[in-house]
Amino acid sequence: METVELSPAHAPELAALYESYDWWADRTVESVREALSNSLALGLRDDGDLVASARVVTDGVYYAKCYDVVVDDARRGEGVGEELLEAVVSHPAIEDVFLSVTCRTGFAAFYERCGFEPYPSPVERPDGPAEEMVHLYRPRDGA
Repeated sequence: METVELSPAHAPELAALYESYDWWADRTVESVREALSNSLALGLRDDGDLVASARVVTDGVYYAKCYDVVVDDARRGEGVGEELLEAVVSHPAIEDVFLSVTCRTGFAAFYERCGFEPYPSPVERPDGPAEEMVHLYRPRDGA
């Protein structure tokens, strides 16, 4: 398989890969194009076909967050996801940056097999006692 960086020009292919998942059924080619223009996106190609992708948003210095990890349904269980995440974590733009991912409970074991660890709680602080951390999000209108 070949690892490639995806650009906005790859939006139609990536949108088609997303279509196989109800989770991302509302994504349009144009919205995927915009997302690709604002993030680092890697894909895996097999015989020219895009079979997996992941996007990373990063400041390039301290933090990076991995989003939208997707593997073609027909290729699941073949190690494609593991190969994709290895390409992500070893990419020069983020190899020295704190990389995190948020996933549904059922996917945690997959990410752990790929070297990710549950974020410790409480979190040690360099200047004081450990503190509990809370994961928060802000819902969009209508969500």
